[in-house]
Amino acid sequence: MANWKQPEEGTFIPYQKTYFDLVPAGDLVDLITNQFNDTETLLLRLSDDQAGHAYATGKWTIKEVINHLVDCERIMCYRALCIARGEQTSLPGFEQDDYVTASGANERSMKDLVNEFRTVRQASISLLRTFDDATLARMGVANNHPVSVNALCHVIAGHELHHMKIIRERYLL
Repeated sequence: MANWKQPEEGTFIPYQKTYFDLVPAGDLVDLITNQFNDTETLLLRLSDDQAGHAYATGKWTIKEVINHLVDCERIMCYRALCIARGEQTSLPGFEQDDYVTASGANERSMKDLVNEFRTVRQASISLLRTFDDATLARMGVANNHPVSVNALCHVIAGHELHHMKIIRERYLL
């Protein structure tokens, strides 16, 4: 079983620190399992009309936010897998706004988006369970920054916490 620790300076892309600050100490697999259960409960209460709402002009809808979480989780897991397996090639960055624009999230039902999120989360949990301390410490390069497997896994947890906080505070008034 991995000993999940907060990522150390120099092992992550600087902007990601805001995500890590939201992640409580403890077993990361348990955390992302439990937080997804809370997220799912909240999201499935929303109608498709509510989920198609943006809190301001130019902001994403809730559906787009959920699709963004799914896309980012897939990307973080891919990066973690590559680095865990010894990849030395620099992994590319991605432009989140372009991904959201191309996602077609607003044409999908909230139930469908949550089901996809659940499937991706289950795959993430399966992958993270395979990591031991030596794997978590492995370093690679993503988006032209040195990153550890541990940091990429913590992004998954903190990124969801960040966006769910925004949904609660700005969308569900």
